[in-house]
Amino acid sequence: MKLLIERVDESAIIPFKAHKGDAGMDLFSNENTNIKPFERKLIHTGIRIQLPNNTEAQIRPRSGLALHNGITVLNTPGTIDEGYRGEIGIILINLSNEIFEVKKGMKIAQMVIKSTLDVTVEEVKGLNKTSRGEGGFGSTGI
Repeated sequence: MKLLIERVDESAIIPFKAHKGDAGMDLFSNENTNIKPFERKLIHTGIRIQLPNNTEAQIRPRSGLALHNGITVLNTPGTIDEGYRGEIGIILINLSNEIFEVKKGMKIAQMVIKSTLDVTVEEVKGLNKTSRGEGGFGSTGI
């Protein structure tokens, strides 16, 4: 399976996996900017992708940025649908009390390619019963 990538900007960095066996490919900022405390900002990557059939790209935070700087992907996981051909933009939010400097070429997120299922929707009058039932939001205890 191939992920086709086109640079919107010749200086953009093509995503890659840092280690063999990694699920995610690093995505890189294609701009310099600052994110103020509790501000959200769309960061451009300078790339567009063409996904293989029956897949999606999930955009996820980088754990080091989250732990050390309070920077995360706001709509995690962000979904890029198979038919989207625009530039990949990452919505970052700064959950710290300090301004965060995004530098061009900085690793800002990771992208995981996942299979999708083609399902049909059918309305019914009832669903089958399970042992869990409608229990949720802490129903199994702490």
